[in-house]
Amino acid sequence: MDAPAAQDPGQDVFLLACGAFASSVALRLCDPILPALASDFATTVGQAAIVVTAASIAYGVFQLLFGPLGDAFGKFKVIAWACLASTVGALACALSPNLEVLAAARALNGATTAAIIPLSMAWIGDAVALDQRQATLAKFMSGQVIGLISGQLMAGFFADHFGWRWAFALLGAIYLWVGLRLLASLHRHRQPVATADSLVGASASGRIGLVLGNAHARVILAVVFFESMTSIGVIAFVPTFLHHRFDLSLFHAGAITATFGLGGLGYTLFARRWVRKLGQGRLAVLGGALMGAAFLLLILAPAWGLAVVACMVAGLGFYQLHNTLQTMATQMTPAARGTAVSIFASCFFLGQAVGVSVGAMVVDHVSARWLFAAAAVMLPLLGTFLSRYLRSSAHT
Repeated sequence: MDAPAAQDPGQDVFLLACGAFASSVALRLCDPILPALASDFATTVGQAAIVVTAASIAYGVFQLLFGPLGDAFGKFKVIAWACLASTVGALACALSPNLEVLAAARALNGATTAAIIPLSMAWIGDAVALDQRQATLAKFMSGQVIGLISGQLMAGFFADHFGWRWAFALLGAIYLWVGLRLLASLHRHRQPVATADSLVGASASGRIGLVLGNAHARVILAVVFFESMTSIGVIAFVPTFLHHRFDLSLFHAGAITATFGLGGLGYTLFARRWVRKLGQGRLAVLGGALMGAAFLLLILAPAWGLAVVACMVAGLGFYQLHNTLQTMATQMTPAARGTAVSIFASCFFLGQAVGVSVGAMVVDHVSARWLFAAAAVMLPLLGTFLSRYLRSSAHT
């Protein structure tokens, strides 16, 4: 377990939020440029979506490495070096000569950036008391949300005006700056490598077994997998849907989809009030219902203006549900918190990979509307299930 920094932890939370910004940009950067990639590499949008799937799978799998590493060697240190390693993956994407190399470079980038957000959440779990944790996680998450917005906008802008490769070059520069700042902060703060709490299980397999042996943790992991599959995995196809249906440029389609992040940012600004007034159970129900309504609106919208509303509502609903799950994840297994949160993130991004893979088949062979319709049904059911589970577990 990393000890809290000697200085104001808020400074460290800000730097970690910057790392989350870069990681979030990386993971959403390809969504608006799938049509451009399909055109450049003479393939279909569904086949080009391999660049999204590759990053998501690598991100999910490498959680199983970074969680135990963070517990054993210090979460903040691993995050700093992961940012610098991610610089290499981003630049490799910019220089890729074909779709196969780009997919491999995206996998590399997904693998290295995998440490940043989950270990940051775990570090906050170590450093911040439980009664302040959800508000602090919301502040940290604002960097992730702004990255989501910026990634969509940046990719669409560069694809339309300079070429998609320059978006990855800029991402590499962002990673480099954040990594150097985190290393500087690490050198100022003398943090121990580990404590007895973080060494429960003695080995990576032992820590993973400790988490997966917890029935409560297994429920949370299953819920976040299906949440990601039916939300983020589906949203990856919204820019393409808007581009084709309303004949919008890639920049404008990406900009509309990026308002998903504005809805999420609205939640982070008022998270403390939402949690106090509604509680976790009601937040879960409301979040699922809002996402379901948003996907229905996308299907029925006669003009692109309503798609803006739909994406913002989807973002608000998603972060209501997901932030509840994040807070629960930091308490799944406190003795191996880095491993627990990393497995949580692994399930999230493996769910996204499955969602994108299934979504690609639906989009190529049927229609994006059917994909959105399935999400509109499943997400409210998921929110209701989580709410009922929270009520039942509170009385056991």
